[in-house]
Amino acid sequence: MKLSVLQQTYLGRRSNSFRSSGPLDSSSDSAIRSPAAIFWLILHGLCCLISLVLGFRFSRLVFFFLFSTSSTNLYTSPFRSTAELAKSLDVRSVLSTNPVTNLELPSLNKTAATTTNSRVVVGRHGIRIRPWPHPNPVEVMKAHQIIERVQKEQRLQFGAKDPRAVIVVTPTYVRTFQALHLTGVMHSLMLVPYDLVWIVVEAGGVSNETASLIAKSGLKTIHVGFNQRMPNAWEERNKLESKMRFHALRIVREKKLDGIVMFADDSNMHSMELFDEIQNVKWFGAVSVGILANSVNTDETADEKKEEEENSRMPVQGPACNPSNMLAGWHTFNTLPFAGKVAVTIDDRGTVLPSKLEWSGFVLNSRLLWKDGGDKPEWIKDIDMLDGDIESPLGLVKDPSMVEPLGSCGRQVLVWWLRVEARADSKFPPR
Repeated sequence: MKLSVLQQTYLGRRSNSFRSSGPLDSSSDSAIRSPAAIFWLILHGLCCLISLVLGFRFSRLVFFFLFSTSSTNLYTSPFRSTAELAKSLDVRSVLSTNPVTNLELPSLNKTAATTTNSRVVVGRHGIRIRPWPHPNPVEVMKAHQIIERVQKEQRLQFGAKDPRAVIVVTPTYVRTFQALHLTGVMHSLMLVPYDLVWIVVEAGGVSNETASLIAKSGLKTIHVGFNQRMPNAWEERNKLESKMRFHALRIVREKKLDGIVMFADDSNMHSMELFDEIQNVKWFGAVSVGILANSVNTDETADEKKEEEENSRMPVQGPACNPSNMLAGWHTFNTLPFAGKVAVTIDDRGTVLPSKLEWSGFVLNSRLLWKDGGDKPEWIKDIDMLDGDIESPLGLVKDPSMVEPLGSCGRQVLVWWLRVEARADSKFPPR
């Protein structure tokens, strides 16, 4: 009985709430359907659309007017004649007050300056004519002089106190890639801040091609020929290059050149820190050489390529030191991964491997080669007793433990070895 009474009471309240909300719904529907409301809604949307278009059109112009740092770069006068532009670009008035020697400036186009009605226009928009974008040449020359002075002071304070001359030995011969390799070495030597003598030994005799290349360097050069032609086999080529280096060492002894002798093949790449580091050698030193062994074999299988990529760490030749930074041995090139894939001649499509220890990783005091060098150590051999057929400069010393490791005891790679050659019958570029 009580349950039925409660249900009737709940239903009565619910029907009363629906009756009371009826007039509100009808009033809201009538408001939406009124013509005045629809008119104002359309007018509001039209105003929003006009504001959007006008704001997008003029927003960039207002931004430049508000935030431009120079009053001459505004769009108030975006058009200038070529005569006014040429006048603004004339820097000769600046050079007249403070001239700089050996400085050439491009001449302005005078024919364009005579035309006064030319405008810079693209479509409906003008191009903003900015001031002369290039720096003042006088200020540039001053900046270079300041940098040069700072570098000179740094070398005086932190570099070698009494730097010695650098004697560079380079064996070469005329071939397709000679200009490529020899130019790279030449540019490195031109940046050396010390006195330098470049001894170039050419197989097959002195040629005009090599002479014209090394003459562009402006360095003090000694260009001599060797009476044997360069063979195509890599093993025979390495032996001949050793004899050519010995020939250069005899020139150092005969002319009594004083300095540090280094061996720079024409295909080597050198860090400029190398020339500062070799100033620390007393008699006979060694640096680490990074071996960039390349393979041109396109018939490798996928497994061989994957294995080569996994073992792609750059091998290093050079001195190995103990925890006391004393010479303990030598890092040599591991030839086992290249078994059966080694190039025998220049024309072979295989990997060109270095010798056991490359000459480019050794430097020596030129006084070791002199005949009357009374203060030279006893552990050095006389080059007259050698025929030049040795694998590395270690054949010049009786006790290899006397070699001085350079470059943070061999931990820094300062020279990179690479042999990339064209076929022996290549005729490009024509000579």
